Amino acid sequence: MYYNNIIETIGNTPLIRLNKITAGIKATVLVKVEFFNPGNSIKDRIAVQLVEDAEASGELKPGGTIIEGTSGNTGMGLALVAISKGYKCIFTTTDKQSKEKIDILKAVGAEVEVCPTDVAPDDPRSYYSRAKQMSEEIPNSFYVNQYYNLSNPKAHYKTTGPEIWEQTQGKITHLVVGVGTGGTISGTGKFLKEKDPGIKVVGIDSYGSALQKYHETGEIDESEIYPYITEGIGEDIIPGCVNFEVIDKFVKVTDKDGAVAAREMARKEGIFAGYSAGSAIAGLQYLKDELKEGDLVVVILHDHGSRYVGKVYNDDWMKAQGFL
Repeated sequence: MYYNNIIETIGNTPLIRLNKITAGIKATVLVKVEFFNPGNSIKDRIAVQLVEDAEASGELKPGGTIIEGTSGNTGMGLALVAISKGYKCIFTTTDKQSKEKIDILKAVGAEVEVCPTDVAPDDPRSYYSRAKQMSEEIPNSFYVNQYYNLSNPKAHYKTTGPEIWEQTQGKITHLVVGVGTGGTISGTGKFLKEKDPGIKVVGIDSYGSALQKYHETGEIDESEIYPYITEGIGEDIIPGCVNFEVIDKFVKVTDKDGAVAAREMARKEGIFAGYSAGSAIAGLQYLKDELKEGDLVVVILHDHGSRYVGKVYNDDWMKAQGFL
């Protein structure tokens, strides 16, 4: 058996039991290891759906240019799909993203523009605004807009949710997911709750992000929004892709706890995952008291540790942040 192109290898990622770093947690904890996708992240799944839906609607035409603001992983997925289908890619990203992510995007033929992190989302210099502006200026271009494009959660409703349900034989009791655009938790959570409304869906958020407070009060609290280091989760906006109705609760994790947990998972489990994956594992500690024997927890590990070799997996960087 062989695949016709790289995008046919996306999905059907393994579930792996954690054995050592879950000491003190009574439940069985499994991780859905999304770095087995060809672009080494869960975002490969949405890239295919976003592009195919845009082709079907006529928004993306042959020879077109795909434009998106990305923290790196969606860009990688889109670039792989673009290579297979013959499109160009231009991505904007923020200056807090790791150098590895930016270099990888360039390696797969994308143009990358780095924008400042510490500006408001509607500031013309923000990576959201720059992507939108370029899509208006460049002919035959498609602005992906993953934060508001409902093809994002649709991809997870069609693939991630069904895979987890089948792999656990319907025994999953808790889903733990880092929330950024909200596509993963919303699509996966919706599918699983339709199968079993008793499944608890827990979102992992960062300190400095607006999501948890918005979920609890329906309000954006400006005093809660400030710069943080963790990549790929948390938002200073409320993305249209987040379906708050399928999320039972949010847990906030510090930059330090996420980084330390990622390193611990690499050393104790041999699973070399990214920063937000560490945040999701750290979040388990906050759930410890409510997890009981017989529960089956699935934690989604979004991407690979190779994206963070200059940061989380670099002792000098960790010391500079005061994390070691």
